[in-house]
Amino acid sequence: MLEQVAFDIETTGFDINDEVTVVGFAMPMGVRVFVQTAGRAAGDVEASVSARLSDTLVNVSTHPDESALLAAVAAFIGDRIQDAESLLVAFNGEVWSGGFDLPFLRSRYAAHGMAWPFDVAYADVLPVISDRFNTTVDGEEQRGLAAVYRLLGDGSHSDLDPFEDSAAAVTAFEDGRFVELVLHNVADVLRTRALGRVAERYCSKAEFNVKSLTPTRSS
Repeated sequence: MLEQVAFDIETTGFDINDEVTVVGFAMPMGVRVFVQTAGRAAGDVEASVSARLSDTLVNVSTHPDESALLAAVAAFIGDRIQDAESLLVAFNGEVWSGGFDLPFLRSRYAAHGMAWPFDVAYADVLPVISDRFNTTVDGEEQRGLAAVYRLLGDGSHSDLDPFEDSAAAVTAFEDGRFVELVLHNVADVLRTRALGRVAERYCSKAEFNVKSLTPTRSS
């Protein structure tokens, strides 16, 4: 199995004109997070985040706007992830019926006229968990990342998240609470990676439905 790199994004909302505020990746050696500040002063976000995490290495960079954030993410993917040994994974990042993270990112890269940088292999964790594990509680299937992690994860990353749900990340960005925003993203990428590893441990490789995110380019 390829080395899993989990990722997750935060945004200002769900509409076509909303923006990406955070992109995070859970790498084998730690977490890499990119956050945009909309031109506001942010302080030393990395130091503040690291002070709250005792056993996770987190590298954070701040960027003045969405365009700068997307450019930095593209450079990072080209340098660190775009190889034959990595498998990008997300939780409802892109599934057969849609998903969130990748469709949102495509629209934002297109809005800026920037090249699509995700020239990588990808698999979504949500369908594997939903199809091959029992996540039913009181007669209702649990499909949210935090809820599923509580059922199948070891719980070690739950205390990192300062928010009850992802909707709070929108307000945090509006208020300039970048440290809390990054901590939420870190919790999500670590939960995604943990669930990916659970699925890897108990399911066959075929269940991951790996696909290429490389766009078709005309000659």
